[in-house]
Amino acid sequence: MTNIEKIAAKTLEVLKDKKVQPTPNEYNKEFCNVAKSQNEKIDDCNLFKELVSKLTPPEQDELKANNVETFEELIGLLLKRVHIQNVSTLASIIKQALSPSINIHLDEQLTNFSIKIGDSPELIFEEDIQKEMQKLLENRFATDQNLLKEKTADIAKLVTLMGKHLKEAINNNQNSSTNVTNIKDELESIDLKESSASELVALQNKLINAATNIESEMNEVNKKLSTGEDHVKVLENKVQVLESQLIEAKKEAVIDHLTGLLTRRAYDTEIKMIDKNFERENIQYAIVFFDLDHFKNINDTYGHDGGDTVLKTFSKILKSQTRENDILARYGGEEFVATVEYKLRREVLQYLKRIKAIVNENSFNYKNKKIKVTFSAGVVLRNDHKTYESALQKADILLYEAKNGGRNKIILEDQTVI
Repeated sequence: MTNIEKIAAKTLEVLKDKKVQPTPNEYNKEFCNVAKSQNEKIDDCNLFKELVSKLTPPEQDELKANNVETFEELIGLLLKRVHIQNVSTLASIIKQALSPSINIHLDEQLTNFSIKIGDSPELIFEEDIQKEMQKLLENRFATDQNLLKEKTADIAKLVTLMGKHLKEAINNNQNSSTNVTNIKDELESIDLKESSASELVALQNKLINAATNIESEMNEVNKKLSTGEDHVKVLENKVQVLESQLIEAKKEAVIDHLTGLLTRRAYDTEIKMIDKNFERENIQYAIVFFDLDHFKNINDTYGHDGGDTVLKTFSKILKSQTRENDILARYGGEEFVATVEYKLRREVLQYLKRIKAIVNENSFNYKNKKIKVTFSAGVVLRNDHKTYESALQKADILLYEAKNGGRNKIILEDQTVI
């Protein structure tokens, strides 16, 4: 009997003594323990250790906490990792998030970083890259804030300038009024019967000088006020540009630029109101997760322009079949989410069947090429869950059941398949 056979026999004895069923998982675990106790080096047991050593520190900690000792148990952990086909989409979203929302010009540092993660999206999981992302995000917020301060600083400058001009005008007007009053007093004190011509001429000159000064001062005030008016016009133009930029920035935060649907951020805001209506007034709704099948292949075959055309066309189909009081969003990449209010369950089924029929019975056109597209979806009814979060998680699970089950399927929580 070889050493391997002896270890195998001993393993079965140990399991029997422990009253543990010799399932493949329990057998593999005990086999390596027996081999270790007998100082036997088994390649398969060492291979497991080598694989564990390549995991990230948090993953290794999770293995220890859950006593993971076999390949079968390890698979469960590895399945939690982000799938490689989603990494490029995630990197693209990160690049958009790093771009300042108002000042759209990227500096050299941000441009280089965007190129870096564009060439190697998997780098986003590296600790150094994540720190760099955090620093760039902080700079992005600072850039937006500084630009806002710069644009609004003109308002303060104009207010100060106008205040100065008005103060000068008031002071000059007060001085002129004082001069005129003094001349008036002199006029009243003169006895015209006894006054000589020279005195009257002198008084006339004073009046002329006072009038000339008033005219000069008013001309100067008018010039300054005219300059102020020009500043107002310049400021108005700047404010209009700023308002347009802010409206555009707000629009980009709410509407996905490619599909015209809500962004994920906007959806997260809208769903809170939908769920409050559910809790307060018992307004029933369903959550539907859509995901285009084999979208990476579409991008690889027709390029990103072709992929964008498919995304826009699918979005139009969803929008045409979704009522205005329901909400529809691009959740990320080729994944979409809809919340559909209903009174009867069959309303949700009819909605889903209409969308599937339109997609399956037609081709998507791109540069005179017809692209056949299918999608998978997971559907839950909010009423079947205590919280929105648990309902959303279940819809996501059902979506991946549909994809892993052959795609081109819509799976409901009661296992109804469309």
